[in-house]
Amino acid sequence: MTETAVPPRTPRGGQGPMRRILPQASRFLRQRKRVLLVLGGWSLLESAHTFLGGYSVAKALDHGFLAGNTGVGLAWLGVAAAAIVVGGLATRGVFQGLAGLVEPLRDGLVRRVVSGALRTAVADPARADSAVVSRLTNQTEMARDSFAGLVLVARSFVFTAAGALLGLASLAPQLLLVVLPPLLLGLFLFIATLVPMAARQREFLHADEAIAEQFGAVASGLRDVVACGAQDRTAARAAELVEVEVRASRSLARWAAARSVALGIAGQLPVVLLLAAAPWLLRQGLTAGALLGALTYLTQALMPALQTLMTALGAAGTRLLVVLDHLTGGPPGGSNDARPGTAAGGTGGGAAGTGTEPARPAPASAPAPGATPVELRSVTFAYSPGAHPVLHDLHLTVGPGEHLAVVGPSGIGKSTLTAIVAGLLAPDRGEVLVHGEPVSGAAAAGLARRRVLIPQQAYVFTGSLRENLLYLCPDGATGAAVAASVEAVGLGPLARGIGGLDAILDPAVLSQGERQLVALGRAHLSPAPLVLLDEATCHLDPAAEALAERAFAERPGALVVIAHRISSARRADRVLVLDGVHAVCGSHHELLDQSPLYRDLVGRWHVQRL
Repeated sequence: MTETAVPPRTPRGGQGPMRRILPQASRFLRQRKRVLLVLGGWSLLESAHTFLGGYSVAKALDHGFLAGNTGVGLAWLGVAAAAIVVGGLATRGVFQGLAGLVEPLRDGLVRRVVSGALRTAVADPARADSAVVSRLTNQTEMARDSFAGLVLVARSFVFTAAGALLGLASLAPQLLLVVLPPLLLGLFLFIATLVPMAARQREFLHADEAIAEQFGAVASGLRDVVACGAQDRTAARAAELVEVEVRASRSLARWAAARSVALGIAGQLPVVLLLAAAPWLLRQGLTAGALLGALTYLTQALMPALQTLMTALGAAGTRLLVVLDHLTGGPPGGSNDARPGTAAGGTGGGAAGTGTEPARPAPASAPAPGATPVELRSVTFAYSPGAHPVLHDLHLTVGPGEHLAVVGPSGIGKSTLTAIVAGLLAPDRGEVLVHGEPVSGAAAAGLARRRVLIPQQAYVFTGSLRENLLYLCPDGATGAAVAASVEAVGLGPLARGIGGLDAILDPAVLSQGERQLVALGRAHLSPAPLVLLDEATCHLDPAAEALAERAFAERPGALVVIAHRISSARRADRVLVLDGVHAVCGSHHELLDQSPLYRDLVGRWHVQRL
């Protein structure tokens, strides 16, 4: 597999994300002035209780309870309660205004991502951008939620801070001398952490996209990984990308700790200083009610709003900045930084590949002359101990040069039979011999030289057509033999169309039928004297299927075909009918007389053909 590198990120044109985002953000907000005015009006009404909260407490204490006028004190507290109720009613209008900002942003981002993905797909149809899934789902929703939270918190802090500071000034201007310095210092320190946190958040997103792209490539090219013996290398690469994301997460956590320190300075220190300065303030003429009102402003309004703002800006704010920069055309993520050097393919094609053929089967001793190609002795197989056997006490012999077709209803066990003969599945009971040697145990080491299995999903790897055809030829093959196999299975038009045997194949652009032709040519060229075709021609038209099967029938050795059409059964020397209970074997004409199931299958094939 070609690795997907994660190179250093260089801001485009030397600009930071803030400079790239601000013009677009400003244009977005200017187009929605009316929404902003409505949102501001509702926010002002919602936060009116901030000013009245501390002010009412101070007046209730000084002019009411401490003065012996309980009714006056309760009246002022009633004013504060009424302001809270009005603020709660105004919250509905706040969220309506918020929707007018958030939903257009999300819709615009989705349009950008989809348009960009479509442009990339049109420009290079073979390119698979796995990271676009993360951008379309995870990142656009992340931007939407972060923007909504940020707007909600920012406007709340602005109006709450304005109300609290105005209330402090109305109670006693000296209170601002105690509260403002630590508040401004904490805000300054917090703002200083935003840029580094944005950088760490950007690194985290890039690492997340690199992991998504790498895992997507591995999933679609898993057969390439196994065929090339690259499991350890692929796992190491995945572990490396995970470690990059872990480091980014830890760095992000350290800056979050610094943000907590700033929050302590801005939110907790003013309360401590106010209590410490209380004797001096009282000597300056500050009343007990004003002091309690100031504490109310700090603990019930300003400190919670500040904490919420810092949390939102430190997490949602930096995340929003990075995601918006990424989605609106900032420095590319992992999917665009390094394109794989070659395309490739596994079963379906389209995964990144190595550009070279996988390791070929190791040479093994040739089968003994005259040995029976296939012999099954009382073979029984079930997929679980309690399941009904797929094959039960099956006896079968395929002689040298014989052509056997296997037919039966879907799911009856035809592919299971070929897998057992190929040594991919072990029978529960019985013995399986290929050219006189068991397919399990010590003798299985030479099985690759004795048989070749072509499944329905043909395997083609990135490399030249010649390399694909020679994959099963450990000792190589002459040019004349390669050319003969190409023409025999009907691969000639494809070979000429792509520029010859040495042209590079891209599995992603081959049709399923073309991939099957390549796999058939590979099997025809291989030295294995037994060929197993498990619906290996199902994507070919009848004429191409007939040509390929005739080529294998004329090839030296035995042939076992899982029949896809009645014509395949007609061409065979014998036909094996599997019905889940008893297996019947004979020629086409014999089975028409002996097997009701075979007659039924032939009738269905004729109906499908008509």
